[in-house]
Amino acid sequence: MFENLTGRLQAVLRDLGRRGKLRPEDVESALRQIRLALLEADVDYDVVRQLVARVAQQAAGAALPVGADPARQVAAFMHSALVETLGQTGELSQQGVPPRTILLAGLQGSGKTTTAAKLAGWIQRAGHRPLLVAADGQRLAAREQLQALGQRLGLSVYLPSAEPIAAMVEQARAQAGEQGADYVVFDTAGRSQLDDALMAELRTISQHAQPIETLLVVDAMTGQEAVRIAKGFNDDLALSGLILTKTDGDARGGAAISMRSVTGVPIKFLGTGEGLADLEPFEPDRLASRILGMGDMTGLLETAQEAVDLPAAERSMQRLRSGSFSLEDFADQLGQVQRLGPLGKVLNMLPAGVLPAGFDSIDHQQIDGQLRRTKAILSSMTRQERQRPDLLNASRKRRVAAGSGTSVQSVNQLLRQHRQLAKLMKHIGKAGLASSFPGFS
Repeated sequence: MFENLTGRLQAVLRDLGRRGKLRPEDVESALRQIRLALLEADVDYDVVRQLVARVAQQAAGAALPVGADPARQVAAFMHSALVETLGQTGELSQQGVPPRTILLAGLQGSGKTTTAAKLAGWIQRAGHRPLLVAADGQRLAAREQLQALGQRLGLSVYLPSAEPIAAMVEQARAQAGEQGADYVVFDTAGRSQLDDALMAELRTISQHAQPIETLLVVDAMTGQEAVRIAKGFNDDLALSGLILTKTDGDARGGAAISMRSVTGVPIKFLGTGEGLADLEPFEPDRLASRILGMGDMTGLLETAQEAVDLPAAERSMQRLRSGSFSLEDFADQLGQVQRLGPLGKVLNMLPAGVLPAGFDSIDHQQIDGQLRRTKAILSSMTRQERQRPDLLNASRKRRVAAGSGTSVQSVNQLLRQHRQLAKLMKHIGKAGLASSFPGFS
């Protein structure tokens, strides 16, 4: 969501990098450009003013070593100022005795129900036993949606009957006790802070549930409107944190930077994609690095560690060295690549300048689509066909094409690419050239 802002800031830093030293007039010019870039990214005016003032103060008081890179110096000042503006690392409260209650609120359409499931999944992966409560009695199919999401995650979902709020909360707590759940996540109805009746209902739920966290789910794509929504909810309901959804979109990103300073409410989580695992704790240091084009290698390594089956990858590599790399191995490797997430999301974690020139112009969505079609073709084959591609005669290819929604030409192209890769790697292994390929030896 910070592509344009990151590009503008990178241009400022590149210009500074051409200078031999950091002169006051250079800093002043760079700060003007940084101020404009932040304002165009929809960052709140007062936040921009404070942030730029912090950078100017650091630059004025820094003892700069002779020969130091001006771009690195200003980038370090910007990083520090951004971290201070973004606030503290998001952590769930550990107060109270289990089962601890978390209450989610937000406007309808903000992604609240999906976020409730994502949060419960994150809590589960952290070693706890959450219970989801479908407390949205306003939106049609909200209960069914949460139940379906819970089933996909292997989580229990409590569907309260239409009773007074006090009874509903008590029943949910009793259900949590029976199941041994230590967290209860309430998905409430979407509402506007202007809707007095629904806001009163939300306050009543909060009074009876006594949540350790009251989290507002906000759509980051709405820009400064998201900031105003958060302020309104916080005025009426004591929020303990924010969850920004759709941060993988093409919004200008100003809401994420402004949110903490303007509302006084910390950001706890970021929704980074459509998958149920695409929720990550808010890390101001890592987000600041992404904004400045420094990448997020820590996040990339964590994603890879969760997604990649290292023993399976090593077995596939051994077969690749021997020239016996089957379509079954290809399907396994492709599945691991896809578990890393969309290509654009992965590339955003890399520092600027790492990729070859022109790579940014590649249509990442088109590549993701091609990967999905390839996976569909492989999934439409039997295991025997993936292990022995020579079995794929004309009739089998037609069946695979029909099953994957592609064409026989697409199936033939995949088979041709596989043969070429297997032949190349077998040649490399026989010629003793493996050491020339990183990760192949």
